[in-house]
Amino acid sequence: MDTRELKGLEIAARMRVVREGDAWSVPSQTSGGKYRVDPAAPSCTCEDFTSRRQPCKHVHAVRFVMERDARNPAAIPTPEPDAKPYTKRPTTKQNWPAYNRAQMTEKHRVQVLLADRCAGVQEPPRAKTGRKPVPLAVKLFSIAFKCYCGFSSRRFNCDLQDAYAAGHMSREIHPNKVNEFMEDPDLTPVLRERIAVAARPLAAVEVDFAVDSTGFAGCRFVRWFDHKHGKVKQWHDWVKLQVCAGTRTHVITAVEVLETDGHDTPYLPGLVATTAETFTVWEVSADKGYSSVDAHKAVAAVGGTPFIAFKSVATGWSGGLFGQMFHYFQYRRDEFLKHYHKRSNVESVFSALKRKHGDSLRSKTKPAMLNEVLCKCLCHNLCVLIQEQEELGIAPEFWRPRDLLAIAR
Repeated sequence: MDTRELKGLEIAARMRVVREGDAWSVPSQTSGGKYRVDPAAPSCTCEDFTSRRQPCKHVHAVRFVMERDARNPAAIPTPEPDAKPYTKRPTTKQNWPAYNRAQMTEKHRVQVLLADRCAGVQEPPRAKTGRKPVPLAVKLFSIAFKCYCGFSSRRFNCDLQDAYAAGHMSREIHPNKVNEFMEDPDLTPVLRERIAVAARPLAAVEVDFAVDSTGFAGCRFVRWFDHKHGKVKQWHDWVKLQVCAGTRTHVITAVEVLETDGHDTPYLPGLVATTAETFTVWEVSADKGYSSVDAHKAVAAVGGTPFIAFKSVATGWSGGLFGQMFHYFQYRRDEFLKHYHKRSNVESVFSALKRKHGDSLRSKTKPAMLNEVLCKCLCHNLCVLIQEQEELGIAPEFWRPRDLLAIAR
């Protein structure tokens, strides 16, 4: 019995599988959705069956339920207690000494790297009159460090004082000023560029990348009156994050933050182009939400190979690279899926990002919400860099020679 049959047996035993005409409705184990299964074909609407075209756990679950309802329990396989039910998946062994050193010294090292990361920012032109403005490097350091600490403004005051005493900030500021900096829309493009620069030391390591999106919920609700149902409805305000991340170190190489929901396809070319400015791109994997002719062309334009899942209505008649990869997917499916499943690493990126820096936002206005998400991504890159310093011995050099020359000028 393989893994999918074991999971199908679990679904049949613990969940409600309902027959709907000639098909069956099988609930998802990870979400509140349901999949439609036709056991005669067999076919299923889940992602696993669409990609492999072989029986998935939902198909096995329906088969087990049909055999159980037919009062033939002997037909349902039972794993032997002493036998191994399936082959254990190969896993990467954790370097615990390096992990412990990175975690135990992370907070101090994050401040040093973040200060160095912000030191090279070019200051905007200063007005000849008026009060002396707060340096841009201080603004960036304060808002990013606040997101890393995760404290309120009052509790963050001690960390601000410690950072100023350590020389990471050239000016001491009040913690309430950090909230004003967070709402500055002019910091959004600067933060986006800082994220790409923070990933630069890992350019010699990462060659395969994955693209995906996720959401961050805000702390306020959007309310409206539904005339159809005659009542007031509400939902959490949120922003959507598009990222391109390395599949080996899980560093974020390019980001886009959207105020509202939208299609994913238009953002892949920009993310890949930004990544290619620093990294050598060999492969780019993404789910079917990014499947388009332009997305394949964008990956090929930077010298990479796209492994993007195809929609069920795709035919490959458009030709070109899209048609070639479609036929590659059809006739060499197992080989294609080995490359495509590198996309799962971007889910690990989102898991680490939200688990360590929070899956919700404190900010209330749209500019502040966008900046807060970008600060989370910046802190994530610095934490990844600290981990790779211990495991790979990579020196954090953010500035290339031509960048230093431009700053000096």
